Amino acid sequence: MAKRPTIKDVARAAGLSVATVNRVIAGSGNVREETGRAVAQAAHQIGYHAVGLIEQRLLPNLPRAKFGFLLQKEKQEFYQNLTRELTQAAADFKDANCDIAIEYCHSQAPADVAEQLMLMGQRVQVLGAVAINHPKVTAAVVELKEKGVETFALLTDYAQGERLGYIGLNNLKVGRGAASMLSIAAPKSGKIAIFVGGHRWHGHELREAGFRAFFREQPAFQVLDTLVNLETRQLTREATLDLLERHPDIVGLYVAGGGMEGAIAALREVRAPGDVALVVNELTQDSKMALIDGYVTLINETPLSQLSQNLIAMMFEATKNSETVPSQKFLTSVLHLPEFD
Repeated sequence: MAKRPTIKDVARAAGLSVATVNRVIAGSGNVREETGRAVAQAAHQIGYHAVGLIEQRLLPNLPRAKFGFLLQKEKQEFYQNLTRELTQAAADFKDANCDIAIEYCHSQAPADVAEQLMLMGQRVQVLGAVAINHPKVTAAVVELKEKGVETFALLTDYAQGERLGYIGLNNLKVGRGAASMLSIAAPKSGKIAIFVGGHRWHGHELREAGFRAFFREQPAFQVLDTLVNLETRQLTREATLDLLERHPDIVGLYVAGGGMEGAIAALREVRAPGDVALVVNELTQDSKMALIDGYVTLINETPLSQLSQNLIAMMFEATKNSETVPSQKFLTSVLHLPEFD
């Protein structure tokens, strides 16, 4: 049987002395707020039994807030990073003692997404989700709203007019920016391809719209039919290899959502660096190495720390007065280019 964590374990995890941890637990007034938070975070991490008492000592007069987050693809590095930033932002929030629940979609079927939203909504005050745009999802958002649970759309919008707010990038602008970079970085004029995760992702629709709108003004380039990759690595790899075989004269590729690892792998297999300009979204180990190696031209990164901090604040505001919450909050992309990183 595993040994129950002790105060010494908490002190070790927090990088503090046992005496300091004892003062936090005892509610001593001569402990800095930052120190108390470090102890609380360490206690959470190792499963210390008195973590509730520590939080009570730290935040005796602050309200408690219960927030839920429904994300995608638990094993993807991007969503692991987002999970970490949301957890940190909740721990650092100074206006309330935040309890958060994070789950991941187990299916992309609209009915399943709607059911998962409803189940989470039973346990939280405010809900943030990365979800497809579908009438069944909208109906779930409406029902949650009637029960007093507001919903935020993260990264990609849905249930417009019913969800309380959207936070993420301006996806129309992201698509135009990707097209602009490809028009500059492509080794010559020619064919351009684009992958989207699916046709129910509103953010991908906007990125595709911006992408195609830009190239309508660039007659030297031909944008091929949009490819759907379901944001999976293997499908994207296979589709990219097939694309390169059918169109050996392709000069640029944009992966508007997930699955970029597959496109990178395919290019590494059959093309030299720079033969095909590639634009992707989100900074991961794969995309960073591909940028260094010359297979990726531009990485458009969502500032996850900023997103998480702003989202927690907006969700807390929703518990007080939803009318003061902005319906949209666009964040500024972080752009990564070769030789600049």
